[in-house]
Formats: sequence, structure tokens, C-alpha cells
Amino acid sequence: MQNKTVIYAILILASPTILALAAFPDSFSLSWNQGRGGFLFAMAFIAAELIGLKLIIPKKRLLVIIPLAAITIIYLISLEFGLRNYLISVAPHFNVLLKDSWTWMWDFIVMAIFFVASMTILFGKRWIRISPAGPIYTAGTAIILSLDAFFPYDTLGPLQYVVPYLVKFDVFLINSLHLGVASAHANIMLLIGEHGPFALQVFWPSAGVHSIIIYSLVMMAFLLKMNIPRNRKAMYFVLGVVGTIVVNVIRIFSLSLFVLKVSTNVNEFESFHGIAGEIMFLPWLFIFLLIVTAVETKRIKKLEIAKQEHDKNQ
Repeated sequence: MQNKTVIYAILILASPTILALAAFPDSFSLSWNQGRGGFLFAMAFIAAELIGLKLIIPKKRLLVIIPLAAITIIYLISLEFGLRNYLISVAPHFNVLLKDSWTWMWDFIVMAIFFVASMTILFGKRWIRISPAGPIYTAGTAIILSLDAFFPYDTLGPLQYVVPYLVKFDVFLINSLHLGVASAHANIMLLIGEHGPFALQVFWPSAGVHSIIIYSLVMMAFLLKMNIPRNRKAMYFVLGVVGTIVVNVIRIFSLSLFVLKVSTNVNEFESFHGIAGEIMFLPWLFIFLLIVTAVETKRIKKLEIAKQEHDKNQ
């Protein structure tokens, strides 16, 4: 039977997200830099790691994190009463180039601080081995948003470096499959499809480079807590990187396909562009972590059974 104190901990940790979802549902866009959709996935990670936990959390520790949840809730509500406008007004003083990424960045910073502080109170330093994915995912998203706020588009050279190669591969797929006419010029794709010509300029966030960074942070923390051989950890990490790159290729290909077959209307394209990445990457990351957990759990059970049978035969 599930430990009730763990359920209470999950509910307290989820309370800011639940309140924001109920009060400000329009802010939960799935786009990585246009809303709080990432809160939902962070809570899914936390719930998945804590459910089934056999540790009993002292009630005093649960009571201590309630004020932290209240402070986080107050922050989210304050945004609607002038705090967001204040953040936007001070952005130029910090040489911020993208104000939307700047304001969403603070949401994820506050949520990451709340998660890390709460986990530390609940589990001490062991939290990094008990439930690291959610806190690290929100912190990683905050880092990526800060990069996008200060170094948007192609101003951050190292992250933009791989984009032309992804663009060329996408053009190769389009022309090979005879889906339209495509050509590549650095990070720009010229597409001609059923609805006319369209120029698509791809920057590192749209190419999914941010997802590889977030994947790396979450996966390293996830593998850190797993008691498995290093070679298996390395294998899972590399498989995940390959899978994330494949998801990013599919992301760019789907954007191109939308232009070629659905619409060249800029507003319609931006709406699709806003969700195309996260709706692919986040489920992929969650499913991959579940698969790794299931495979290793099954493997460990087999080893335990084999050991028991070996001991009986001795």
C-alpha cells in the first residue's frame, strides 16, 4: 500500500502547478519558451519517481515545505498583479533581447528553487538519488530560457553550429521523398510546396538543440541514482542522445511538411511551431526513462532469482 506521507508530499509539491493550471490555464502552452507546460512534465517526473517510495517522510518535514509552496503560489499570483510588468520593464537594464523568454525564465527559476529546497528538506542530500528528474528538468529549462533571452536566434555560435547539418538532412529527405522542392543555404530552407514558396529560417532552439542539453542533464541525474554497471549507463545515455537527435530531425521535418502540405500562413505556422517540439521531445524523454527503468528492474529481478537458485544448489 502506498505510503500516505509520500502522497502528501507529491500533493504539496504539485500545489503551485495545480493552482496555476486552474487559475491561469492559458499560460500552459506546450511550447518550451511560451508557457508553463514544462511544469506538468516536471511534476510527472516527480510523481513517477516518488510513487512506490517506501520511505516514511516525517510530518514535520511536510509541514516545513508548505510555506515554500505558499511562497511559490504567491509569486505566480503576483505576476498577474504587476510583477510580470516589472520584470519586463527591468529587462533592458540586463541587455535582454527576448522578453518572453526572460519572463518565463523566472517562472522556471522559482519552480526549480522550490523543488530543490523542498526535496532537500524532505530527503536531505539523498534527493539527488531519489527524485532528481523534475528539479533538474526545471533548472535546465531555466538555463535554456536564459540563453534564449540573452543570446537569441543565431547569436550563440556553438549551439547554432549543428543547425546547418540538420537543415541539409531535412532538405535531403524532402527531395528524396518527392514531397516538394527544397534547398538549403546555411540555416535557411527554401521550400516550394502545394501552397507556394516559403523561407524557413532555423535557429538552435527550433532545431531542438535545447532538448539535447535538457536530456543530458535529466538523464545524467537519472542514471546517477541507478545501481547498474557503468557500461550500461553509458549505453543508455548514448541511446537516448541518438533518440533525441532523431526526434529533433522529425521536428524539423514536421515543420517543413506543414509548410509543404498544410499552409504557408505565418500565423498558422507559428501556432504549429509553438507545440511541434515539446509535444515530441517531452513524451519521448518520459517514455525512454520508463523503458530504462522497466528493463533494469526486470534484469535485476532475473539476477536475484538466478542468485537464489544458485544458493539453493550449493
